[in-house]
Order: sequence, then structure tokens, then C-alpha cells
Amino acid sequence: MKNLLKSGLKNTESIHYQSSPEELIKDTIRIGEGVLNDTGALVIRTGEFTGRSPKDKFTVKDEITADTVHWNEFNIPTEQKYFDIIFNKITAYINQLPEIWVRDCYACADPRYRINVRVVTEKPWNNLFAYNMFLRPKEEELENFKPDWQVISAPGLKLDAKECGTRQHNGAIVSFKHKMILIAGTGYTGETKKGIFTILNYILPQEKNVLSMHCSANVGAEGDTAIFFGLSGTGKTTLSADPNRKLIGDDEHGWTDDTIFNFEGGCYAKTINLTEEKEPEIYHAIRPGALVENVSFYPGTNKINFDDGSITENTRVSYPLHFISNALEPSIGGLPKNIFFLTCDAFGVLPPVSKLNPGQTMYQFISGYTAKVAGTETGVTEPKPTFSACFGAPFLPLHPGKYAHMLGDKMQEHKVNVWMINTGWTGGPYGTGSRMKLKFTRAMITAALEGKLNNVEFETDPIFGVAIPKECPGVPPEVLNPINTWANKSAFTEKAKYLAGLFVKNFEKYADGVSAEVLAAAPKA
Repeated sequence: MKNLLKSGLKNTESIHYQSSPEELIKDTIRIGEGVLNDTGALVIRTGEFTGRSPKDKFTVKDEITADTVHWNEFNIPTEQKYFDIIFNKITAYINQLPEIWVRDCYACADPRYRINVRVVTEKPWNNLFAYNMFLRPKEEELENFKPDWQVISAPGLKLDAKECGTRQHNGAIVSFKHKMILIAGTGYTGETKKGIFTILNYILPQEKNVLSMHCSANVGAEGDTAIFFGLSGTGKTTLSADPNRKLIGDDEHGWTDDTIFNFEGGCYAKTINLTEEKEPEIYHAIRPGALVENVSFYPGTNKINFDDGSITENTRVSYPLHFISNALEPSIGGLPKNIFFLTCDAFGVLPPVSKLNPGQTMYQFISGYTAKVAGTETGVTEPKPTFSACFGAPFLPLHPGKYAHMLGDKMQEHKVNVWMINTGWTGGPYGTGSRMKLKFTRAMITAALEGKLNNVEFETDPIFGVAIPKECPGVPPEVLNPINTWANKSAFTEKAKYLAGLFVKNFEKYADGVSAEVLAAAPKA
């Protein structure tokens, strides 16, 4: 209780400390903010915000961060005085509430890098999210628990933008000096998760020489770890969920001198269009203890309609890692032997599988490319390219070159194979070609994992410079080089050069923070 008072909490009689999932579910239902679905999971709505608000995330610019943070459209500076104002407002708001929920937890499964986190929440369901997503201390560890970082979440507090230096009435403010994250005006649970991920992306590479990564990871029976990077829609969760391999984690990991470890203790999975057939592990994780966000029920029932995106396309479920049958516990694996960069290229010009050299690895890592299909609007057929540095730009406080060079160094030191996998289109762009068959993609990844691509003949892509295998078990040879799948070869070359130009244009803003080797890996536009 003394430690809680140090957090600025005065009304300690109203504190629910370390509540069990069952208690948090009951509290949520008691205050009228959640219901159970037909499988016993808690279903809630996060309110006005159903996703992160990157333009409303601020970092205090002070003597610690001024010259170390890479200030950009995601790392937005705010002054110390505004942090102080918001801190005073949020603690005063929390202290006048009839009840609050406090949880002590931690991040980083490798005990050498553990960071203790205290999460103070206005809502019991936000506290359940923290239980699901962070690692859970043993009972005996709580007596002398000292938080390294604190998160205070107050969705009901609307900020005065002018007074608080924010863009509007909500904000997520990070202070490395105070080791605190303040979240106000938004109930979206992912702000808590990504707030901690952001601070780990600052601390671990700089202070611990640990590469922090936005990726999934699994491990085979022989102890061979594989890492999967990829933006939303590229197949990261699907392809890392292999029944023949143990899941280390689905989203956030660290790479040390001798381990790959999960930052988290749970999964935060998208549920839009979820089916038992496509994603059985996620589907069956929606049970008592799981927290489902912003979904709708079939009329007159408590059965979730996963195809309904009327509230948001970003419907989600959080659950502890042990809800997954093949989860590795503790979630720590050995050094990786293979890394996969997943992209969904809707232009249909990237090879379905290719091998990258170190320069290309760093270039593609910094680029973080995928393409999103334009949607169903009449007359809109052109895909939209998306570049997100290191496959996680909104969460990277340092220059992307820092993470990329660490990846390149580790890749070379440990002789790791790096593969780019295109899960997108073949035979033409979106609207003309077809989506790469999942069975082919799985066959390519399996072949890479089993070393069956190590001794095959490769050819060099003339525009992107990557090495394309001429054969792969379980895949027709004509599928491997994308130009062979296009009827109009000149149209292919024109489209490939167009995409190469987009890469080059996007990379201009990173050129001053990378080596000549990385710059030389640019595609030939």
C-alpha cells in the first residue's frame, strides 16, 4: 500500500489490487460495461476509440530524449510542463473515482531483462487486458514488488487540448524521466500494450544491446527458432502458427546474444472474419478469461458475428499465452536460423520467395513494405503501397537505422538466412492476377526451415536484386519467378520499376542514418 501511495493514489479504500480474471469479469458486468458471449468470454466496447491514435501519442522532450529520440510523425515531442499538468489532472481524476483497479505485472520473459510494470486503470476490463497481455508475477514476488514503469489509464478523463498541449481531448504521454505512461480520453486497450512496447524499443537496444522486434516467433523440434516480420494482412499470425512448431509469441520479441524472448504473456489477435477452420487456435481461445473488443452479436443471441465490422474492422481478442495449445513456456527460444519478411505485394511483381544478403536485409527491414488492396469502392482498382520502418514505425523511438544495423550484425554473426515471402498477388496485379495459394507459401517456408533451399540454384531478380530459387519442393517452378506468371512481360517490367521507384522515394528520409552497404541494396528503378 505504501508503494501504491507513491503512485499518487490517496483513496486506497477504493483500490482493487491484483484482482483475478473472474473478479474483473464480474466487476465489468456489475458496472454494466460488458457481457458474456456464448463461450464465456467477456465482450466489451472500448468507446470512442477502437484503435490506436498515433497522432495523439507524445513523448516528453527532455535531457534524456532530446538527442536520442528520432523525432518524426510518430515520435511527437511535448514539453515537461504539459506532462506535469496532465499528471496532476489524471491523479486527481483517479483519486475521486469510487473505485479503481491496480495490477503489478512485468514485461520480458528473459529474467535478465525483466521490467516491472504497475498498471492503474479506471476500468476493470482494461485491467483484465493487462492481466492477459503482460507477464504475471508469482504471489511471493508481489510482497516486495517495485515497479520500474507505471501506466495510468483514465478513459473518462477528457483533456483540454490547449491547456494540456495535446491535439484533442485524448492523449498517451510517455516520460522516460518519470518512467511513466499516462493515457487519458481513450479506452482502447492497445494503447497500454504499445506504450510498453515503445519504451522497450528505446531501452533495450540502447542500454542492453538487445534488438527489440515487432515480429512473431516459433521454434521447431530441433530447437531451431524462426522469426516472422510483417505488417497487418501479410500472414504473420497464420504462418507462425504451425502445428509442428512451438509458438514463442505472436507480436513482440527481443534478440539477445543467446536467446529470442517474448516481451508479453499473451496474444492480441484480430477477429474480423475469424473462422474455426482458418484460425483454430484463436477461435478456441475465445473462452472464459478472454477479452473480446468491439464485436457484434447475431440478433437475439450472444453469439459473435465475426464477419460484422460495423463498429470497426479492428475487432480484437486478448488472452493469456497458455490459451494456445502449442505455446512454449517460458516463452524463450534459442538463436534464430531463419528470418522471414512477409509482404502482401498487390502489384504482383515481388518473388513469392527470395533470399536476401545483409545489405538487402537491412534495406528491406527499414522499408517494411506491404500493399493494401484499395477496397470495394467502384472504379478503385489500384493497390495502396504501405511502408512502415522495421515493420513497426509507430513504436520505434530510435532511428530505424539503429534497429536495422543491429539486425544486420546479428544476422551475419549467427549466419542466419533471411527470406522475403510475398503472400500477395501472382500472374498480374490485384484485379488481374490471383492471390498466392497458401499451400504454396507454406511449402516455401517449410522448405526454407528444413534447409531444402540451401543447395538449389538461384537467379538474380534484375530490378530488386534478390536471389530467386529455381526450384522448391511442393511449388511449380514457373510460380517462383513472378515474370513467368505474367502474360504481358513488358507490363510486368513497367509495374516492377514503378514499385522500385516507390521504394527509392520512401527510403530518402532514412538515407542519412544508414551505411553505404544498405544504400547499395536499393532496387533499380
